[in-house]
Amino acid sequence: MGARVKFWIGGLVIVAALGWLAFVAFEESKAYYITVDEFTSRGGDTEGKRFKLAGDVVAGSIDRSRPQLEFVIASPQSSIRVRYAGRDIIPDTFREGSKALVEGTVAPDGVFEASRIEAKCASKYEAEYDGRTS
Repeated sequence: MGARVKFWIGGLVIVAALGWLAFVAFEESKAYYITVDEFTSRGGDTEGKRFKLAGDVVAGSIDRSRPQLEFVIASPQSSIRVRYAGRDIIPDTFREGSKALVEGTVAPDGVFEASRIEAKCASKYEAEYDGRTS
């Protein structure tokens, strides 16, 4: 086999390996954005999949006494317990009654294990409309 053929075969192997790694990384980072109601209506169709859940943090549910932060987020008809297993600092806007977006998977014990928490900004940060046009 000539040096040129070996070069092309080696190049194809490298390109194929990089393509495979990109595909696997994309599949692992893909998360579906749904509400808590949509999530609970799926039943057992949640195992092994990543989700982004949107809901309101239930008043009185934030438990900081455990090694990992636990709380409950809810939509109008249902709620789910969340355990934060991420490394990022919890946003200052995360508090009872705030809207939150959590990303993660369902743990074997049925608790949603979040690797990320995003808290929606309170309405006090939104611009007020005064009726005037600019």
